[in-house]
Amino acid sequence: MSKTYVQSAIQIAAQLKNRQLTVKAVVSQVLDRIRIGEPRIKAYLDIFNDEALAAADQVDRLYDKGDPLPPLAGIPIAIKDNICMKGKKTTCASKILENFVSPYDATVIKKLAAHHLIPVGKTNMDEFAMGSSTENSAFFPTRNPWDESCVPGGSSGGSAAAVAAGEAILSIGSDTGGSIRQPASFCGLVGMKPTYGRVSRFGLVAFASSLDQIGPITRTVEDSAHLLNAICGYDSLDATSSDQAIPDFAASLNNPIQGRKLGVPRHLFDLIENAAIKESLVNALDVLKSDGVTWEFVDINAFDYAVATYYIVAPAEASANLSRFDGVRYGHRAQGVENLAQMYKQTRGQGFGPEVKRRIILGTYALSSGYYEAYYLKAQKARTLVKEEFNRLFAKYDAIVTPTTPTLPFKFGEHANNPLAMYLSDISTIPINLAGLPAISVPCGFSEGLPMGLQLIGKPYDESTLLNIAHQYQSQTNHHLTFPSQLEALYGV
Repeated sequence: MSKTYVQSAIQIAAQLKNRQLTVKAVVSQVLDRIRIGEPRIKAYLDIFNDEALAAADQVDRLYDKGDPLPPLAGIPIAIKDNICMKGKKTTCASKILENFVSPYDATVIKKLAAHHLIPVGKTNMDEFAMGSSTENSAFFPTRNPWDESCVPGGSSGGSAAAVAAGEAILSIGSDTGGSIRQPASFCGLVGMKPTYGRVSRFGLVAFASSLDQIGPITRTVEDSAHLLNAICGYDSLDATSSDQAIPDFAASLNNPIQGRKLGVPRHLFDLIENAAIKESLVNALDVLKSDGVTWEFVDINAFDYAVATYYIVAPAEASANLSRFDGVRYGHRAQGVENLAQMYKQTRGQGFGPEVKRRIILGTYALSSGYYEAYYLKAQKARTLVKEEFNRLFAKYDAIVTPTTPTLPFKFGEHANNPLAMYLSDISTIPINLAGLPAISVPCGFSEGLPMGLQLIGKPYDESTLLNIAHQYQSQTNHHLTFPSQLEALYGV
């Protein structure tokens, strides 16, 4: 068995193109690792063994014909289980949708199919994408491949753990307040949150509609750029989809970054208590400085009030979006009820987990008569201030740089009785969703055997600059080339 789990998707694709490897061999290796690793990692809720092998045969025939194929054709990919796939369960890791089978494909699934990527399964997540640890799944927690006593992050923890464990080459997640970038950081991967509207949300089960965005989780920045090329684009089925021109994100990866100017939030840097994370940020800035990049500390107020703003806006939108799960049209329905009101209460009481209930209650309160202006309206005004502050910053800086998270991956149960501590773990990522900006997390080191991530935040629709800077940084480091030793031993290679 070759070590495809430490190769990038583009490296594997090159071997597929020259027929050193077959698609079926690559997919079979991934399915073997799922079979071996899943009893420990638990990244998947559903595995498409037969369908993936059949699709591999089809793509192999295309390669054998010699016709030009997209760059990622034949690469196995994992799909977060809040993205609809026709004929497959889409549970959002919730009891209320435990047996729901989607009647249609999300736009992003159609785009992946058009590029001949091969879905191998649906990944575990925090229920309805509400959480930062994948402990809130209704079915089971996913474990961090680097340390199985630690969380993989969330809510896209299954998608990140699958790639980190070699159980997928690429994966797709969703990001509402950091749910791609934070698990990518915790699992030593690249996580890209595109500009709001870049990727169609049609077929993504909504948590907070003005914040949600689909994006890639990969081993390398180059893979992220190619996968972004595949999934971006205007979609008439999504009213918030952007018609901005889509550049070739991979084309500018190797451009020189000399002269780029970065801002580092002073107050956020001072707030971080973990010395290793601070040191990794400084080391990363030194690497970029050697490429001719300049940086300076800057005062940014957005990070001070973004968390409070987010936890009014996001629960309010969740309260509205999740009102459709009532036992009438689809999903779980409570049995033995005497009237409609009782059915609503028992269905939602049985179907939703504690974190989802907590956010529904908080959001309903914020939207209720007498409190709307005091909370929700004020939060929307604060959100406008966040956007305006970033607009002013980007008149001077090409990107803002932060650690992706203020802590290393934490132990299971560490924040179980302290939701506020869990919410504050997203302090670096939340402002980006409020402002609708692109951001990327790239591996920047290890401490205590656990990965750390560097976050780059960019101007709206300027993913190319972020990918360029991140790729140039990654080309001078080897953090992404390491693999959890206990899994390597388990796979016997």
